[in-house]
Amino acid sequence: MGHSNIWNAHPKNYGPGSRACRVCGNPHAIIRKYGLMCCRQCFRSNAKEIGFIKHDILNCFISILILAWDGELCLCGV
Repeated sequence: MGHSNIWNAHPKNYGPGSRACRVCGNPHAIIRKYGLMCCRQCFRSNAKEIGFIKHDILNCFISILILAWDGELCLCGV
């Protein structure tokens, strides 16, 4: 038994070597959250098609402040 036979003797069912991108097959930088199982490059290119939207943090913060100022949003925790 040579080195390659011993090294690949067991199937990889767990760990980083067992996962690859379902789009391109890349085994690196896999996003597993929400069952995506795609690499970050494929996620960035397909995010809008999947249904993800990018929020602008500053605009969200300003809209929360406006709602709080008008009294429509209670930030006091009561």
